[in-house]
Amino acid sequence: MNTTPVLRQTIALPDGSEMPRLGQGTWKMGENDANFHQEVEGLKFGIEIGMNLIDTAEMYADGKAENIVGNAIRPFSRKDLYLVSKVYPDNACRAHIYSSLARSLKLMETDYLDLYLLHWRENADLAEVAYCMEDLRQQGKIRRWGVSNFDVDDMEDLWRVPDGKNCCVNQILYNLGTRGIEYDLLAWQREKGVPFMAYSPVGQAGALTTQDGVSKAMLMSDKNVLEVAERHGISVVQLLLAFVLRLEDMAAIPKATAPAHIEENAAASRIVLTDEDLEQLEQSFPAPRQKIPMEKY
Repeated sequence: MNTTPVLRQTIALPDGSEMPRLGQGTWKMGENDANFHQEVEGLKFGIEIGMNLIDTAEMYADGKAENIVGNAIRPFSRKDLYLVSKVYPDNACRAHIYSSLARSLKLMETDYLDLYLLHWRENADLAEVAYCMEDLRQQGKIRRWGVSNFDVDDMEDLWRVPDGKNCCVNQILYNLGTRGIEYDLLAWQREKGVPFMAYSPVGQAGALTTQDGVSKAMLMSDKNVLEVAERHGISVVQLLLAFVLRLEDMAAIPKATAPAHIEENAAASRIVLTDEDLEQLEQSFPAPRQKIPMEKY
């Protein structure tokens, strides 16, 4: 197996730091104890070939995914890793966020997170979220903070509260079949200098998952997708990842556990799509021409 390291591509964050553009997601990890060893070893393999950004959340399998991350990172130097976790909106307050983060840090076997995100807005008090995040940052328990599943109106509300503009990242659902952010959120965040992190960048399995009815299966079997992938001599998964990574301010966190699939993901960082490729993909999955409610998972 070829284990050439992934290209060390990064995204500049508003605080002047840099974040890796391609990492590893852990959604659905920890849900079956029989897969524990495979999931730990998969994350370790990904780190070994350069995918050192790992995204998780306290919600994922009620902390078991964070525990898997903690086991996976033991052999590595902490300074070489970029760890991200997310807090429930109900816990993103003075009464609960400190204990939530403490639990996440303990499970992940680390003293700090590189990035801590509010998982979704719900009824969270954004002023209190920003206050708590800044306090945690000043304590050195997190390096920076951001949000997840925030649309334009949510971001505008965040920008109105004290220190809300210190938000460094918005993690959203984005892939070839789910392009709603391109209508308005993409431009809004670019104006403010806030980059994105895409989860489910190659689509989601199972039932229809987007407003226009695009499932992962539909993406994987589409005629134009298959033709463009064949033209480049790459897999459909690599094409779908390359589509997301074509945006210079977009990171991606695909989830995989098998070494072959992880290496397949890593190789996507080297693929450059042409205007012809994008025009052909547009025929099947066009950019939004009207506002599409954000899908939130």
